[in-house]
Amino acid sequence: LEDHVGDVIRKARLMTNVSPEAAVAAAGLTTADLGALEDSGRAEKHLNWAALAALLGLHAGKLEGLANGWVPAEIDLGQWRELRKITTSDEGTTVNCYLLWDEVTREAALFDTGWDAKLILELIEQNQLQLRHLFITHTHRDHIAALAAIREKFPKVKLHSNTKSAPVDQRNRANDFIHLGSLRLTNRDTPGHAEDGVTYVVGNWPEDAPSVAIVGDAIFAGSMGGAKDFGDLAKSKIREQILTLPLATLICPGHGPVTTVAEQKAHNPFF
Repeated sequence: LEDHVGDVIRKARLMTNVSPEAAVAAAGLTTADLGALEDSGRAEKHLNWAALAALLGLHAGKLEGLANGWVPAEIDLGQWRELRKITTSDEGTTVNCYLLWDEVTREAALFDTGWDAKLILELIEQNQLQLRHLFITHTHRDHIAALAAIREKFPKVKLHSNTKSAPVDQRNRANDFIHLGSLRLTNRDTPGHAEDGVTYVVGNWPEDAPSVAIVGDAIFAGSMGGAKDFGDLAKSKIREQILTLPLATLICPGHGPVTTVAEQKAHNPFF
């Protein structure tokens, strides 16, 4: 997982402006115990999960489930034959980007770039694809580090983002939909972790595979992106724009494993 239970507690505490002293009082821990829990994700002592979760605005049962080792079910991406998750690491951070294409037309779209373009370019060449679109979920460095390399290789690729400073023809519009062969792509605003956060939803997969939501850092399996100053906004947008999608929708996050809407409604302690 991108976040262990200690990461979730720390994020929730910062988002709700709860002091360590208040958290340890609710949990029945010492300050040192809380620090160790937030750092390692391991609870060495029994604690009051219900009281801590209530204080932090988390779901107690889901929080304890995460502490007890919940992980998402392994998903066979073969249902979506033309979807690839690409993972790169640098500066102590591992990040996902996603490449998809239409099987017939070979037209492709890339969602974020990760740290390095090498694997992306290899996949495009191996599958004889035409990269038409580059969708940015948000402009944090780890998600766009290879942007220049991609644009150098594909100077005509069309960029899409929610970045206010982007040229007008590169900005997403609320009711936009884009066809990539038979695939249909739409966008949903999901700010909070980042001002320009956006989720892209891809539908009309062959053989009736569920839709795919590429969410950036809005939500992770069992957690969500840090949103210290905009926690309420971030959570409300996730509820409205992501968790209202059909339960079988595949969630493709910027960090950690893929999951589904159903799993996150059932297991994510932020909701």
